[in-house]
Amino acid sequence: MRLIDLHNLSQKRLEALQSAGIRHPEDLLFLFPRRYIDKSRIRPISLLTESSDPVTVIGKVVSKQVTGFKKGKRLEVVIRDQSGSMLKAVFFKGWKYFITQFKEDEWVALYGKAKRFGRYMSMAHPEVDPVKEPSDIQKFEQLIPIYPGSKHFTKAYINSNLIKSWVDQILGSTNVPEFLPGDVLSRHGFMQRHQAFKNIHQPDDHSQAADALERFKYEEFYLFELSMAKIKNVQVSRSEGTVLKPGVLTKKFFNEILPFKLTEGQKHALADIRTDLESGLQMNRLIQGDVGAGKTVVAIGAMLMAIDNGMQAAMMAPTEILAEQHYQTIKQYIEPLGLNFRLLTGGQKTTLRRDILTDIEGGSCNLVVGTHAVFQEKVKFHKLGLAVIDEQHRFGVKQRNEILLKGDHPHLLVMSATPIPRSLAMTIYSDLDISVIKDLPAGRKPVKTAVRTDKERQAVYDFLEQSIGAGDQAYVVFPLIEESEAMDLKDATMGFEKLKRRFPDFSIGLLHGRMKPDEKDGIMKRFADGDTQILVSTTVIEVGVDVPNASIMIIEHAERFGLSQLHQLRGRIGRGSKQSYCILMPGTKLSKDGRFRLKKMIDTNDGFEIAEADLKLRGPGDFLGTKQSGLPEFKHGDIVEDRLLLEQAKNDAWNLIKKDPDLDKSEHKELKKVFEPYFKERSEFFGVG
Repeated sequence: MRLIDLHNLSQKRLEALQSAGIRHPEDLLFLFPRRYIDKSRIRPISLLTESSDPVTVIGKVVSKQVTGFKKGKRLEVVIRDQSGSMLKAVFFKGWKYFITQFKEDEWVALYGKAKRFGRYMSMAHPEVDPVKEPSDIQKFEQLIPIYPGSKHFTKAYINSNLIKSWVDQILGSTNVPEFLPGDVLSRHGFMQRHQAFKNIHQPDDHSQAADALERFKYEEFYLFELSMAKIKNVQVSRSEGTVLKPGVLTKKFFNEILPFKLTEGQKHALADIRTDLESGLQMNRLIQGDVGAGKTVVAIGAMLMAIDNGMQAAMMAPTEILAEQHYQTIKQYIEPLGLNFRLLTGGQKTTLRRDILTDIEGGSCNLVVGTHAVFQEKVKFHKLGLAVIDEQHRFGVKQRNEILLKGDHPHLLVMSATPIPRSLAMTIYSDLDISVIKDLPAGRKPVKTAVRTDKERQAVYDFLEQSIGAGDQAYVVFPLIEESEAMDLKDATMGFEKLKRRFPDFSIGLLHGRMKPDEKDGIMKRFADGDTQILVSTTVIEVGVDVPNASIMIIEHAERFGLSQLHQLRGRIGRGSKQSYCILMPGTKLSKDGRFRLKKMIDTNDGFEIAEADLKLRGPGDFLGTKQSGLPEFKHGDIVEDRLLLEQAKNDAWNLIKKDPDLDKSEHKELKKVFEPYFKERSEFFGVG
C-alpha cells in the first residue's frame, strides 16, 4: 500500500503529512495516540453526580436554542433519557457547526464531565455521537484513540477521526512483518508486531495498549543497542592497537615521585587501563569519578605508559583555564622525568604555536595538553599512542570515533567528573568500557552543606568574615550576570558591589562568562594565587581551576540550579585538608522540586546518588544540557522510566551481535532489513560511514 492510496487524501493533506515527516503508511502507524477516550461508562442522567471523570449519556433531543449576545452567544441543547431526567449540553465556540448535529426527537450520545447548573445537570462542549436508539451502544465498547495534532494538520483539516480512519485502512490492508528474533518475543512475552500496531490503535482496554507500547519501546531500545554493539564490534575488529606496557617512567612516577598513596578506586582504574593497553586492542574507556577523586593522576599513569613505549600522549580539556590547570598539575609530577611536554591553546602567539606544532610533528614533544585544538586536523602527531579527554560528557559517539581514527588508531581514555546514571551510561556510553572511582584521596574531608534563609544572611556574612580573616578563601555564586526584571534573582554584578561595601578590607573579584578569555584567566589566576579572597561568580566556575585554599561557597538562589550543577559547584571546594562549607541560600518561594534538591544536597555528597535523583527530576535531555550531548532520541521509550526495559534490550542486542555480527543468519533476515537503513540514517550520530 502507498500513502496516496488513503481515502479522503487531497493534495493539501498529502503535503501536510509529508511536512510532518509522514511519507510511508508505516510512518502513520507510528503516530501513536496521545490518549484514549473511554465512552463505555454509560450512566442514566438521574444517577449523575459532579465528577472529574467524563461519562457517556444517551438521550433524545428535547430542545435546542441559541442564547446570549455577541461573544456570550452559545448553543443550549436539552436531552431526556429513558429515566425521564434531562441534561443540558452547552456549546460556546463553533456553535454554528454543533447546531447542525442535533435534530429534535432524535437520539444522541454525549460524552463529557457532568456538572450541576440550576435545575439541570450540564455538560460543556461534550463530544457528540448520533445513535439510532438507546440500545445502540456497540460503538462505545472500544477505546477511542485521540491522535496528536500539528500546525500542518490543522491547516489541511486533518483531525483525529480522519487519522483513525487512515490507520484503520492501513491495518486492514497491510500485513506488517515481524523482525524481532523469535527467542526475544518468547522470552519477554511480546506480541507480534502487526498485533501490537492493532492494539495501540484499536485497543479493547488500556492494558492492551500498554502491552503494545512496551513492545515498541523495547524495539526502539533494541535497534539502538544493536547499533552501539555493532560500533563496539567494528572498533574491536579494526583496532589492533599498539601494545603498551609500564616501563621505567611509569614505575618511577608511582614509586618515587607521587607524594601520596593511590586509593583503591585509582588502583582498580589503573588495572583496567593496563589490561586494555596490554591487550593489543584499541582502548576505549571512560573513567568516572566525582570531583576530586584523583582522575588526573590515573590519566598521567596511562600517558606515561604510552611514552614508555616510544609513543606520544595528548590530553584535551574543555576550557583554556582547565587546560592550564592540567598542564601545571602534570608539570609538577613529571618534570623530574625529563620529558618534553607542551601546552597548546588558541590564545598563544603564532611563533610559540608554530614551535609547539613542530615539536609535536617531529616527535620531540612527548606529551601535549590543550583545548579541543589539540585534535584539529592541522595538528600532526609523530606517533600518537594515547588520547585523554577530560570533562567529555557533552560530546557524543561521533566525536569519540573521530579521535579513535586520529593517527594510527590511538588508545582513548575519557574522563568525566559528572557522574553518569546507569540508564544514561547504557545509551551514550554504550560503546565505552567504564571504570568508576568512588573514593576520595586520603585527607579529604566531605564538604558540610547547609541551607540558610535571607533572614540568616548576617550570621552567614559573620562566618564568612571570620573564616577569611583566618586565611580562607570563598566563592559566592549567582545564577545571573546582571539584574533581570523578568526574574527576581540576585545577580552577580549587583552582588559584587554589595559584597565590596560589606567587606571593604577584603580583595573581591568578579568572574562571568561574558568576559574575554584572557580577562577570565587573569581573575582566576589572582584567586588561585591567593591575591583575591572572595570570588563572586556565575556558573563559569562549575568546571574550573583547583584552589585548595577555597573552603567556603555561598550559592545564591540555590533552588534555581539543577542538582548535578549544585554538586559540580560544591566540588570546587573541599580540595584541601581544611573542613569546607557549602551554604545554599534559596529565594523566598520554594517549589516542591526546589525543596527536594536542597534536601538532597544536605543529605549526601555522593555524586552518583545525586545524578540519579537529578535525572529523574529533569529528564535526560535537560540533564545533559546540550544538543551535542550524544543523547539518542527515543520517540516512545524513556531511559529513566523504562530503564529495566533498556537493560533487557541492551543485553539481548549485544548477545546477538556476538553470535551473528553481520546479521547474516536466515532467522535474522527481517531484522537486517530494518536495521541496515536504521543504522545508515544515523551514521553521522554514530560516527561511522
